[in-house]
Amino acid sequence: MNVAFFLLPKDEVVYLTPKTTIRQALERMEYHRYTAVPVINSDGKYVDTLTEGDLLWTIKNRPDLNFENCHKFTIDEVPRRMKNKAVHIAANMKDLISLAKVQNFVPVIDDIGVFIGIVRRSDIIDYCYKIIVDCDKED
Repeated sequence: MNVAFFLLPKDEVVYLTPKTTIRQALERMEYHRYTAVPVINSDGKYVDTLTEGDLLWTIKNRPDLNFENCHKFTIDEVPRRMKNKAVHIAANMKDLISLAKVQNFVPVIDDIGVFIGIVRRSDIIDYCYKIIVDCDKED
C-alpha cells in the first residue's frame, strides 16, 4: 500500500509558518481541536511539528511570556521537545506505521522536501483494523 492512498492533501491541512505568533498558534489549535500542527516554511518545505506541550512548556519556562503578550512572540522561538519525522510520498506502510506509533500524524514530502500533506494515525489504525477483521473472516 502506498502513502498516497492515505494522504490528506496540504490544502486540507491546518499548518503554521515559523513566523506565526504563539497566540495565533494557540487560537488555531484550539479552534480545530488539534494537539499538534505541522510547520511549513515560506518555500513550502516541512520544518517540524508544533505541539500543545511545546507551547505549554515555553509559557511555563519563560517568565517574560504570558497569554496577554504571546502575540509578540513567534513559534520559531518555541523549543520542540521532539522532532516529528516526515516520509517521502513513495514510502511504504511499514515506514508509516513505525512513525505513527509516536506521532499523531506523519507529514509527507516530495522529492525536494516540499510538504504535500499528512497521513493521520487514525487512518493507519483503521486500515490495520480492516486487515485484521478481514483475516478473522477467513478463519
